[in-house]
Amino acid sequence: MLNLEPVTNQKIFIIGIAGGSGSGKTTFAKKVMKNINNSTSSLLHMDSYYLPKQPKTNYTSAGKPNFDHPNAFDWDLLRHHLSELKQGLTIKCPIYDFASSSRTEEYETVGPCKVVLFEGIFSLYDQEIRDLLDIKCFLHVDSDIRFTRRLHRDVKERGRSLESVIAQYYDTVRPMYQKYLDPQRQFADFTVGEETDVASLILSARIKELLDSTHTTEASEAI
Repeated sequence: MLNLEPVTNQKIFIIGIAGGSGSGKTTFAKKVMKNINNSTSSLLHMDSYYLPKQPKTNYTSAGKPNFDHPNAFDWDLLRHHLSELKQGLTIKCPIYDFASSSRTEEYETVGPCKVVLFEGIFSLYDQEIRDLLDIKCFLHVDSDIRFTRRLHRDVKERGRSLESVIAQYYDTVRPMYQKYLDPQRQFADFTVGEETDVASLILSARIKELLDSTHTTEASEAI
């Protein structure tokens, strides 16, 4: 269980992990959390910040909401929550129901913590959010692998039909990846491929260095 006392007297590190749907962002983030110590870190999913209701301007010609467009997200709330976490505060993260494509009335308490792993398809997209990130990485995985992973996940975990997942992929997922998601690579400090074990160890080591340097600085200031 995380300590819920504010940690505003020390630096908070936020790590951005971007990549296309099915690139393995959540799995990668969990590997990093395990390596650095779960008690000092929290995982924030950008998927939690889909708008409660998609605006009609964000619908496709087929009459379906485009969940892979930047306008599908609640940017104001996301910026506010990341800023709060950066200050060592606690947030009430919304919970999104993918089966009904709507935000529930429930929420999840996140923070305070020393490290926030922020993963999502647009985690490197917004300038204001990028300015809050201490490390930015992008998962670059072959489209066939991403599609297969998404297919299994959405059918098994999100109650989608095979036909709807395929239609959504060609209608919005693939074109939005090419237009908005892949260009985020230019903002990444490093790019991760399909094999994430070594990369997660490298990122974990860098985060530990940042934490150690903070502890050293705080100890020096206390003398």
